[in-house]
Amino acid sequence: MDVADEIAPTTFGDSGNGPPVAGGRIVSVRGSVIDMEFSPDSLPSIHNLVHTGEHGEVIVEILSHLDPSTVRGIALTQTQGLSRGMAVRDSGNPLMTPVGPEIRSRMFDVFGNTIDGREKPAQLEWRSVHNAPPPLARRSSRSEIFETGIKVIDVLVPLERGGKAGLFGGAGVGKTVLLTEMIHNMVGHQEGISIFCGIGERCREGQELYMEMEEAGVLPDMVMVFGQMNEPPGCRFRVGHAAMTMAEYFRDQEHRDVLLLMDNIFRFIQAGMEVSGLMGQMPSRLGYQPTMGTELSGLEERIANTDAGAITSIQAVYVPADDFTDPAAVHTFSHLSSSIVLSRKRASEGLFPAVDPLQSSSKMATPAIVGTRHYAIAQEIRRTLAQYSELKDIIAMLGLEQLSSEDRAIVARARRLERFLTQPFFTTGHFSGIRGATVSLEDSLDGCERILNDEFRNYPESSLYMIGTVDDANRKASPSR
Repeated sequence: MDVADEIAPTTFGDSGNGPPVAGGRIVSVRGSVIDMEFSPDSLPSIHNLVHTGEHGEVIVEILSHLDPSTVRGIALTQTQGLSRGMAVRDSGNPLMTPVGPEIRSRMFDVFGNTIDGREKPAQLEWRSVHNAPPPLARRSSRSEIFETGIKVIDVLVPLERGGKAGLFGGAGVGKTVLLTEMIHNMVGHQEGISIFCGIGERCREGQELYMEMEEAGVLPDMVMVFGQMNEPPGCRFRVGHAAMTMAEYFRDQEHRDVLLLMDNIFRFIQAGMEVSGLMGQMPSRLGYQPTMGTELSGLEERIANTDAGAITSIQAVYVPADDFTDPAAVHTFSHLSSSIVLSRKRASEGLFPAVDPLQSSSKMATPAIVGTRHYAIAQEIRRTLAQYSELKDIIAMLGLEQLSSEDRAIVARARRLERFLTQPFFTTGHFSGIRGATVSLEDSLDGCERILNDEFRNYPESSLYMIGTVDDANRKASPSR
């Protein structure tokens, strides 16, 4: 099938119902940046899609008006074969994405074309990807905990229903694995819809996720949207907005809770940086676009808990060179209710998930929200781990024997806590050979409390490593008395 035939019904916006199309011509082509000339009375609006190429297969989004008759746009598809003087057609519509019950269990690209190899749904409703955040009057002020079944997160960095959580880490520390495990744990236990948005990620990850979700039987309540890393920057920049539009439909029209997973929000910022550079804007600090804060806010503020339902978002955030002062990480931090920081040092020690409990934080970890007992246990865990961190230098220089008996007890407690907060994952079971475990918040708190009370001081540390509930330690090893 010709490319134009596949794209035309979903992106041209010229089905007879929309506004009449207007024509123009290409003035210049510089990579993905295309300048076009129109008559002043038919100048396309900002964000409109225009089509050019031999068969209208090249799709361009208008981003600026240069003068009364010239516009500049960024191509959302490859631009091979374009030349000056080629005809351009204004669709009269912005980028649209499909919404409705029919999109469940399907995989889409940024244009709403299905990419899962199955037949395209017959009846689809289309909506613009450019929408305003819900007004403050519609937002809910209730604070509720969103359980994940992962001990270290539920105890120390509780997530918020209708909030935004970020998984921060450099390359190879386990962001995607942790995100996939959260999908596995939560999709099967909640009655809402899950939407996975892959921004600038590898096609291998999309294929693996699709197969895992199909095998787990949770595809009927899941939608996937991908803008792969080989796509042009304009495409990667808009795929997050397309996923947000789908999530808003399920929240506002079907009144369902939505779990929106984004991998990776840094690629969204990076795509915006590429678009900004191509458009000739003056770069800001470290080469980032001057409009980064505005662009990120425009996407993040649409994620909200309203009177109709909640969109809970979990976002992987790549941290360049493990530098948490990078502008991309700093701007993302400000939008989140929970920040889960992954540590390369903990990953190298085999403590998975490699969550750093002292750097990670959550606005939900207050007595008024999580309760007095949960708050007290979490604070005692942090205090014990912080004291152990301070004692590590002394241990390295003088040895454990030189510590006081009280400090040795703190070290023993902290090392057992560190190992208990590891957890076998379902998504890595075929690599590790250890069956995955989901642990309730109550069981997690009970285990931590018993370790803090020195109930397991005579158990070897290895008996608490990679287990589910604390009672599994009895099966791994008998206490040495």
